Amino acid sequence: MISSSKLNYSNIHKQPMASQPVFSEEKNPRGIPKAPFIENIVSYLGGPDAEVEGPLKRFQDALAKYRYMDGTLTQRRASLEEKIPDIKKTLDMVEFLKDRREGKSSSGEDEDDLDDLDDEESSSSKPLTMTFELNDTLYAEAELQDSDTVYLWLGANVMLSYKIPAAIALLQSKLAAAETSLKNTIEDLEFLREQITVMEVNTARVYNWDVKRRREKREKEGQRSVADLD
Repeated sequence: MISSSKLNYSNIHKQPMASQPVFSEEKNPRGIPKAPFIENIVSYLGGPDAEVEGPLKRFQDALAKYRYMDGTLTQRRASLEEKIPDIKKTLDMVEFLKDRREGKSSSGEDEDDLDDLDDEESSSSKPLTMTFELNDTLYAEAELQDSDTVYLWLGANVMLSYKIPAAIALLQSKLAAAETSLKNTIEDLEFLREQITVMEVNTARVYNWDVKRRREKREKEGQRSVADLD
């Protein structure tokens, strides 16, 4: 079963008071705030003589939050990509049992071969011998008697019995939810990586602007000293 836990994005908005906010009011559909690109550094900082240590620290805090969410969503994506094939295999098996009970072939054999169809009908009432996994490299054979009930693991060591139609409906809903969650997770990861890039660019631009400002200040002070000597 797929976990429906959600990331809490509310903490990302908590930030110290500043001349301009670190995060934009614009968000993606899951509530992740957008990182605004700083076009005018002087205006953002509050003047040509403003300190940059505070804004740079806030940028680093924002980057840390984005990267934390990126790591969490990457783990969620890996989990979903592992669970979706398991759900599909389980759904295929339950549908196979349903088709077998209805006397249909789930393997798509030629219906023109009447002898094969007769053999299927005569064997549909016999126990079905299958191989099931006990461990990663350990398998065993078992005979499945004709039944209208299946047992599904729900997680946390919980197993419940379902009638075959109910099991198919449940698995189909879980598969659809998992695929939607995976699609949203991939979109969020792409969005986050864009915001990380923007925030890294903002950090570099502010830092380089400060370096240039300090260099120009030293040059002006040097020129004044030379003028005073003259």
